Amino acid sequence: MRSCTESFQGYILRSLGREHGERLLPRGLDITFCDQLFLIGSGLIWNIYFAALAILFGFFLATGVALAKFSANPWLSRPAGAFIFFFRGSPLFIQFFFFYSAFVLLPRSGIDIPLGFITLTVNTSALTTAQVGGLFVLILNTTAYSAELFFGALRAIPRGDIEAADAFGMTGFTRFRRVVWPSMLRLAWPSYTNEAIFLTHSTTLVFLSAFPARQQSGEAFYYARYFVDQTFNPFVAYPLVAAYFIVLTLAIIGLFGLVNMRLNRHLPRERRLRIRFRPQYVR
Repeated sequence: MRSCTESFQGYILRSLGREHGERLLPRGLDITFCDQLFLIGSGLIWNIYFAALAILFGFFLATGVALAKFSANPWLSRPAGAFIFFFRGSPLFIQFFFFYSAFVLLPRSGIDIPLGFITLTVNTSALTTAQVGGLFVLILNTTAYSAELFFGALRAIPRGDIEAADAFGMTGFTRFRRVVWPSMLRLAWPSYTNEAIFLTHSTTLVFLSAFPARQQSGEAFYYARYFVDQTFNPFVAYPLVAAYFIVLTLAIIGLFGLVNMRLNRHLPRERRLRIRFRPQYVR
């Protein structure tokens, strides 16, 4: 039996590859509680990686898609609306399988893009990995959901705010930066916080889908399923995953709550929208 110190040293970074810990995963009767605790915790590195990058890139892409859908130009609004409808209307699990199948069909040697004076070769082999291809799907999915939230916020901006900006002589990008964008974020932020939590939970689907876990390097739920298959006991690994994600959820609520306070700092204290953790125990 390993000690907790040995389990920590052998598995806390194991999700990054075999060179960062024990070459083989624990098996059978050799599995201890500390093995499960630290190996599942190691997998959480990838959950945080997927969630952080998807939220970062998806936030800015969603802003652009929401503005395109809000535009009066049908050449912008209709493609944006179709993009949002496709990714909100289809299950995320199916999107993983669809894009993985599409990425596999791409040439392994890459795609050549002639630019006249030089030919740029785009590496496509990385798209079949979870770290790149799975992240790409998550970015597109959260972009669609977030864009719909931002679009609704754009429609809810008080007309008086726009008229006041016009009265101050603000036009174009200045009006957007100082009036439209802050108002949009303030109205959409509580709902966007919920989308960030949902996206973080959805990262457990990446290695559960078609994207392979190379060298047994996966996220938290991947290792939880492995331990359940080895021990036939779901009452240790799965609660550990749930506990880790509860901590992540509380961290997201705290971080996004600080941003929400910043967005509403100009309002009287009694009118500020607060993001609070209020679990619903009875449905």
